[in-house]
Amino acid sequence: MHFAPYSRRALLQQAAVGFGSLALTSLFSQTLAATPPVNPLAAREGHLPARAKRIIFLFMKGGPSHVDTFDPKPLLDRDDGKPFPFDKPRVQFAATGNLLKSPWKFQQHGESGLPVSELFPNVATCVDDLCVINSVHGTNPAHGGALLKLHTGSDNFVRPSIGSWLSYGLGTENADLPAFVTICPTLAHGGINNWGSAFLPAVYQGVPLGNASVPIEQARVRFIENSQIPRDLQQLQLEMLGQANREHQQQSGPEASLEARINSFELAFRMQTAIPKVEDLSDETEATKQLYGIDDPATANFGRMCLLARRFSEQGVRFIQVTHSDSKVQWDQHGDLKNGHEKNAREVDKPIAGLLKDLKARGLLEDTLVWWGGEFGRTPVAEGNNGRDHNPEGFTMWLAGGGVEGGTRYGATDDYGYFAAENKVHIHDLHATILHLMGLDHEKLTYRYAGRDFRLTDVEGNVVREIMS
Repeated sequence: MHFAPYSRRALLQQAAVGFGSLALTSLFSQTLAATPPVNPLAAREGHLPARAKRIIFLFMKGGPSHVDTFDPKPLLDRDDGKPFPFDKPRVQFAATGNLLKSPWKFQQHGESGLPVSELFPNVATCVDDLCVINSVHGTNPAHGGALLKLHTGSDNFVRPSIGSWLSYGLGTENADLPAFVTICPTLAHGGINNWGSAFLPAVYQGVPLGNASVPIEQARVRFIENSQIPRDLQQLQLEMLGQANREHQQQSGPEASLEARINSFELAFRMQTAIPKVEDLSDETEATKQLYGIDDPATANFGRMCLLARRFSEQGVRFIQVTHSDSKVQWDQHGDLKNGHEKNAREVDKPIAGLLKDLKARGLLEDTLVWWGGEFGRTPVAEGNNGRDHNPEGFTMWLAGGGVEGGTRYGATDDYGYFAAENKVHIHDLHATILHLMGLDHEKLTYRYAGRDFRLTDVEGNVVREIMS
């Protein structure tokens, strides 16, 4: 039998369908590799030894002023009322004027001598546990973009939140609770996108407990109770759903979206019992409630939120966010800086110190990373006569516990506090460092979507190893 030789062009033409099959097989294998396990929230090991098992993020919505809290600037006091001596950022949120000194005095505290303003007298007693990062910087001067950047690593695309990435990477230590809980989150400036899972399976989305407009005593996980159907019937329904799902998979193969939905139903069923137990503070001593300021109307709301955060962390929840925000006086003092910041600090100072001391007394601070901060800082120059504008160019966050070196300051802004100037820490660097402390390599924690491997830090981020103990 005679076979005519194929030219290279003819071979490619006639074998085209075969090459397409190879590509399709490769695509399927990548898709299946990204499919979550049967129990997507099962606890799993990270890429490297973890210093922290869980995170409590104390989010100060609106942007607290670093030069009035944890970043004293003597030259700002000296040159009050004078023009800012350098060029201001090209993009500003609002028109600003001359330098404005802080209305509050700073003092050194603890064995470390870290400076804290008189706005935070209680947190000042915990400074030897704090690692204060004075050189954080971002890119967006607007609340919406800055919130999304802080929570998701992107200010212009819908991306998974950091809590969702941690849930995806590590799962939860308690099968009856979600890996990610957000307590009284804000519904503004990105809203659910700040705790959403985006293209990650839905099971990794944050579970909100109320929202910022609801007092914590009234906050509940929505639809946590089903008064229409008894629990034994609900369990039977879930078993039937599971059976139908298994039969479907035998015919069509694994389907990640269906698995995520079934898992969310099963988790919701278990949460009906688990969540109310966490919310019930009746077993807490009066001394503990006083430690968090629950006995004081000014601190009761945020104190209860911080106490719930400790209780969720004890029960194995991986990421707990606590948001301080109200619709009238956030940390966004474009005017009336003194009254606004004093009100806000008074509400959170004692509860935050109570949380740190309680975690430490229970031996939880060693493997719990407490993270404090807002979406940006404030300008050292005045907006109007007594306010400060948004400032993403340089601001302060602090970390405590979970493998960071307490009683330290890292980085610095310029002499007046406008720009991060020394050992600058971008939001991507902060995210990379937090993931590292949790045992995750930010370059390896990826998820394939739309033909690309995505990660929290996109294509940037460096771990700040200097702040680690």
